[in-house]
Amino acid sequence: METPFERRIAACQRRLDREGANLAVCFPSPNLTYLTGFEESPSERHLLLFVPENGDPTLVAPAMYEAQLSGLPIADLKLQLWTDADDPLEEIADVLEGYSLGGTDPATVLLDDRLWATFSQDLRELLPDATFGLASTVLESLRIRKDAVELDALRRAGALADRISLEIRERGADLVGMTESELADEINRLLTADGGEEPAFETIVAAGPNGARPHHHSSSRAIEAGDPIVLDFGAFVAADLEGGTGRYPGDQTRTIVVGDPPAEYERVHETVREAQAAAIAAIEPGVEAGAIDRAARSVIEDAGYGDAFVHRTGHGVGLEVHEPPYIVDGNDRELEPGMVFSVEPGIYLEGQFGVRIEDLVAVTDDGAERLNDTPRGRESGR
Repeated sequence: METPFERRIAACQRRLDREGANLAVCFPSPNLTYLTGFEESPSERHLLLFVPENGDPTLVAPAMYEAQLSGLPIADLKLQLWTDADDPLEEIADVLEGYSLGGTDPATVLLDDRLWATFSQDLRELLPDATFGLASTVLESLRIRKDAVELDALRRAGALADRISLEIRERGADLVGMTESELADEINRLLTADGGEEPAFETIVAAGPNGARPHHHSSSRAIEAGDPIVLDFGAFVAADLEGGTGRYPGDQTRTIVVGDPPAEYERVHETVREAQAAAIAAIEPGVEAGAIDRAARSVIEDAGYGDAFVHRTGHGVGLEVHEPPYIVDGNDRELEPGMVFSVEPGIYLEGQFGVRIEDLVAVTDDGAERLNDTPRGRESGR
């Protein structure tokens, strides 16, 4: 039986054939992890995966990784190892020659979108007649629809964020006097103590006027009674991928208040909650991504806060916290079952406060499944 990674490589090869491309090249990035189950940070050493339109894939890698790579769950993956005393370009040239890319017809090679310029230049020198494009041409359409294993991991990441969100709410008045950074550190501790591998991004705690900055960095400001507090956090959890690696994040935002809020807060919060509900109600297969943004934005504009909604309504989530599809006006990409993205409208009143409510949702055959399910009001009972 094929492993998930063998199925993904086969699907990549079919896409290459459909696009008229001969070869995809990935390096340490989410694309490499998606296709092989191997996760590593980029470095100056040449570590490149070659996926040909026809034939077996080859991973050119430093010999120091041999033990890790020999266990990858891909039966037909060839390893081309080199030591620090070798010239890795000679190994790469051998691989390219084996794929017969130097013939009379110039090859079309799709490079990982995040491939460092130095490696891109090496490939251009080795294939001077080739036409180069981006690997997202074939891989985006594969990664954008999550399979059952990926959806399971994303649900577990959502449930983890839910548990921590509830625990923070239950602390109530104990939050007053904590600094934003202290609360962010506590959220991070709870996320990892409850099963998360690590925070998926920098946890945001933005109290009072700091909440008007959508990507505020938690600071030494102490939380005061009556402050609206924007809490945006999540953690990576591991997917069950038959021997390979794959980590998927949670990403939830709630805005809460301990004490009596500012006069305008209730109206703003209810407007954001209604905007999010309208956007999620609009989700179904075949609807354009931009229409979801418009559904949320129209509610906020009708309430008179259009200029205070300063970002897109959402972003795709998978191996990366931000990836396609982007839920923004003008994006005509049609939604498909298996897509997962955030729905996170917000209103930001400079010098006063901000409100954002965010859930991850999965597109189903006839609508949307929320992957978060904690209260969306300012208090746990709403």
